[in-house]
Amino acid sequence: VQLQASGGGLVQAGGSLRLSCAASGRTFSRQAMGWFRQAPGQEREFVARIWWSGGSTYYADSVKGRFTISRDNVKNTVYLQMNSLKPEDTAIYYCAAQSVGKGQYDYWGQGTLVTVSS
Repeated sequence: VQLQASGGGLVQAGGSLRLSCAASGRTFSRQAMGWFRQAPGQEREFVARIWWSGGSTYYADSVKGRFTISRDNVKNTVYLQMNSLKPEDTAIYYCAAQSVGKGQYDYWGQGTLVTVSS
């Protein structure tokens, strides 16, 4: 299973970006997909999660109300719409997939860099 994240870039504070994460490779039953981020010198942190069946979502407090996670079952893709971006949102963003029956995310993408200038 490969996860390909894309959509990162440089944006001014207050701007928007949409990240995409396409899953390919062998078919697997996923329970959820999520986005994480890692800023320079900091540990990786959770950003958002979406349950593949039902589509319920969960967000970190730091992005709640500004970011929206969504999925396209047909395209096997999960998105992260990021609005009202702040300089502190600057990080490498990673997507991840949690297979059914797994207690943690077991597939990770390569990351895409988001830089928010002030």
